[in-house]
Amino acid sequence: MLNDIKNDAQTRMGKSIDSLKHSLTRLRTGRASTSLVDNIKISAYGSDMPLNQVASVSLGDARSIIITPFDKSHVAPIEKAIMASDVGITPTTAGTVIRLNLPPLTEERRKELAKHVSHEGEEAKIAIRNVRRDALQQVKDLQKKNEITEDDERRAEDEIQKLTDRFVKEVDEVVKHKEQELMAV
Repeated sequence: MLNDIKNDAQTRMGKSIDSLKHSLTRLRTGRASTSLVDNIKISAYGSDMPLNQVASVSLGDARSIIITPFDKSHVAPIEKAIMASDVGITPTTAGTVIRLNLPPLTEERRKELAKHVSHEGEEAKIAIRNVRRDALQQVKDLQKKNEITEDDERRAEDEIQKLTDRFVKEVDEVVKHKEQELMAV
């Protein structure tokens, strides 16, 4: 029973880390990344489709993304979707190829993004602490039902706290790495 609680807590804490990493990949760091356009939907074939299903997305160089639609008729809808998205980049079209040139980030924008990264890290830590709270509550419930001893309860609480500390430290490392990536010129 206690192992199930700890394993569940570890899994849920790991998912919090994965969610943090996923949300940070969408932040623009000055270097081009195809993940910047992953969440853009295009009106094509009668429905909204992800950009990567209607076009080839690749990196031209360190500061540009090249989008090549599979069908020429999708150039205009792709441009419209990029303009409407929160990417904040104006597409340049040359025939059937759409190019997104990423301008260098200003110092002010870098600091703004660093604050956002810190905020995302705090949200992940809160999620991890909520998992800890749930796990500790489950352990207390087992002890109240006399299914485990007080010693088992204390041992489980210590192990859950160590698990929490490990995942909080991992969040700090992910945030620190992303902030360093943002501040690099």
